[in-house]
Amino acid sequence: MVLFKTKFTFQKRVKLAQTLWLLSWISVLIGSVTFGLGVFLKVQLWIHNEVMDNTVAHAVPNTVITAGLVGAILGVFAGKISQDSLDMAKYPRWKPFLLPYFFLTILSCLLCLAALFLSVFMRGSLEESLKIGLRNGIRFYKDTDTPGRCYQKRTIDKLQMDFQCCGNNHYKDWFEVQWISNRYLDFSSKEVKDRIKSNVDGRYLMDSVPFSCCNPNSPRPCIQMQITNNSAHYSYNYQTDELNIWVQGCREVLLSYYTGIMATNGAAVTLFFLIQVRANIHQHKTETITTHS
Repeated sequence: MVLFKTKFTFQKRVKLAQTLWLLSWISVLIGSVTFGLGVFLKVQLWIHNEVMDNTVAHAVPNTVITAGLVGAILGVFAGKISQDSLDMAKYPRWKPFLLPYFFLTILSCLLCLAALFLSVFMRGSLEESLKIGLRNGIRFYKDTDTPGRCYQKRTIDKLQMDFQCCGNNHYKDWFEVQWISNRYLDFSSKEVKDRIKSNVDGRYLMDSVPFSCCNPNSPRPCIQMQITNNSAHYSYNYQTDELNIWVQGCREVLLSYYTGIMATNGAAVTLFFLIQVRANIHQHKTETITTHS
């Protein structure tokens, strides 16, 4: 590991050892924060797993968690080495571990770079996963009696209320699916019969949205049924009045939410990577000083 022989004064050695000790514990702190951010992102992805088409997005938090955990452990190890580097009686016992430690720090840096890369370039995969997952969630909204889909309605309703959104791309996505189960339709009603007959697939479609799309901040009682029918509501104009439902699609809202978390992760990982590189440089100097002092 040593490229050339060098001699340092005792004061120089103390200063470098102290710098490494400080960088090591800063690395532990940032590594712990990075680990926590990775866990937070993974939990958030897990919570909304039902509206995601695949688990590819979990590669980001998994990498961030691993990088943070490995970095924090190596930081503790480096702190102990730097503390003992000033004691010639204690330091020799660490020498067999220095080479493995060096390669592990390189691995930690590579994990940081991988996490940063994934945080930046996984946005497209995440968007596609949300697009398909939300589309299926809306389509299966009515299937509360179907095994495996029993909680889709609750998931979608909670999602729309928590994130103040409606539908996949926009609220009109609900116009294109039958989101009311047949068990709640009166098939003896002429209106129901006409709606079903007017659709080639025999579905009961209407210009309405679930209650979870309602905006509670609106002073007017929620108009969630016959949204495009001006005559169905008093003093109402669908084209000019501000709708009292959420008009923004959930895919855009969720994507912005997760992108923000990933950006925070990326910033933490970048800082962690820079600290790791700086600590490696000082660790190499400390090893050189101790070996040739």
